[in-house]
Amino acid sequence: MKILVAWDAPDEAELLKLYLSVGEHEATVTRSKTEYLAHLQQGGWGVVLMALSFPASADESFPLFQQTQELAPEMPVVMACRTTEMLNLPRFLMHGLRFYLVRDTGGDFVFLVLSCLESAVAAKRAAEARKLAERLREEMEGVRRLQESIIPQGLNPPPGYRIAARYEPSQVSVVGDRPVVLAGGDYYDIFRPDDRTLVVLIGDASGHGLKACMSIMAMHTLVRMIPGERYRDTSRFVAEINQRLCENSIVQSDGGFITLFYAAIDTIEHTMTWTSAGHPLAHMQLLTSNEVVQIGNDADGGLPLAVAPGVDYPAGKAQLPRGCRVLLYSDGLTDAFSQELPGHRAFGVQGLREALLASRDADVDAALNHLFVASNQFTGGAGRHDDTSVVLLERLA
Repeated sequence: MKILVAWDAPDEAELLKLYLSVGEHEATVTRSKTEYLAHLQQGGWGVVLMALSFPASADESFPLFQQTQELAPEMPVVMACRTTEMLNLPRFLMHGLRFYLVRDTGGDFVFLVLSCLESAVAAKRAAEARKLAERLREEMEGVRRLQESIIPQGLNPPPGYRIAARYEPSQVSVVGDRPVVLAGGDYYDIFRPDDRTLVVLIGDASGHGLKACMSIMAMHTLVRMIPGERYRDTSRFVAEINQRLCENSIVQSDGGFITLFYAAIDTIEHTMTWTSAGHPLAHMQLLTSNEVVQIGNDADGGLPLAVAPGVDYPAGKAQLPRGCRVLLYSDGLTDAFSQELPGHRAFGVQGLREALLASRDADVDAALNHLFVASNQFTGGAGRHDDTSVVLLERLA
């Protein structure tokens, strides 16, 4: 650490230079205002130690202290004052001085100087780290709000159907004493392109933060741009989305990809055509018999989006009987891990099914809430370490 000293007493100045120039420290002691400012302007100093009476009085040191703040605003300054000079100290404190030490007449204060300087530097670095952490928190919050802006609000299901949906971000690290809520790559959308079609989809971009959010924004824009009847042809629709995402530089950077489950529901014939691009398959709950079954087989899905162009995606079809619920979800729900059970066990599909079975008699909103409560309880209160999107659709009996 390079230490710049502005000192008034010649005998103490020599002792300070000797005492402070130890180990990795290097001290430069100045005895005049001109010499001090010349060294200060060279830069590279870690801390300044200044006598309050430098070069001859407090009236001279105060403007010099202000010049120091202007030339090196991020550098800590430690003022040294005699007990007889304490009345002058408040003026410095009111103008940003944070560190000072008292000079005793016997000169024993010299043995405390180095630890005081090191503490001042450490405190300054800690304050800068807190500022950086807060700035990071604000930026992440802005990205998260951008992501949440595309999640639909005020769901309006067609007659004979009820829909509940929720997105929850992950809380994966702590800065200071508060958790950081990260923006993620989860996204769901629900809309009606025509009077008889209800589109429900869930996407999950790889990673977290700005890139994942922008990847999802790109897909959301593409989904809403494709016109005409192609919404019903899920195979063709997903293939076209994939082709366009393969040309998107944001999604493509660093090997990014997006998983997607896309479903088009015919609300007159009550059938669901669906296509999966590397995404967990939907589950159906038959409320009359209280059975929960996966819709389709794991082999029915295709590659995640933006992995390769020209990919064909198969389509599946399922009948939606009266009194059934269909669950679409991202893997943040099933990948919630228990902090107490051995073997790093996850909530998994089994936990999902048990939660659905237990909420059979609840309405669709309460059933969705029970899924999140059960998942959180499984983690022992630690929460999920990935953002989570869930859509629960019910065809009324």
